[in-house]
Amino acid sequence: MTISKCMLFKLTTVVDITQTNARRGEDKKKENQQANFNTMFQTIGLRVNVDPLRCTQSVIDVDKLEYKFGSAIKGKQRVWTFEFENTYEGALTLDMMIDDFDLVPVIVNLDETAANTNCIFSTKHVTDKNILFEQMLNNNNGE
Repeated sequence: MTISKCMLFKLTTVVDITQTNARRGEDKKKENQQANFNTMFQTIGLRVNVDPLRCTQSVIDVDKLEYKFGSAIKGKQRVWTFEFENTYEGALTLDMMIDDFDLVPVIVNLDETAANTNCIFSTKHVTDKNILFEQMLNNNNGE
């Protein structure tokens, strides 16, 4: 019997990554939201194919998160959370995602509540960090 060793991850961002499935020529805002989702998904896919689990949007007090955004992002903000898994243990790490996502261009002024001073994913900047990564426990590993 093979034991599954899926690696589960969660990405949280204040950049609008709503998956709208909009195509070119449709609603421009939905098209741009989908473009950000595609950018996020393709950036992860530089290293490994992943299985998306869910992409949600909520308004939370970001000051209460265990991991912190940049110092310019405070209080209640709209955040997007993308959870995914891959089946190759060690093929993707938090450090890899932090490096891969830093300075990747995005489209802003969609449904964000946080002020994005730059049109990029920022993973390392003390003030403007706008995306977080977590590795989650896998409670469904066949053991």
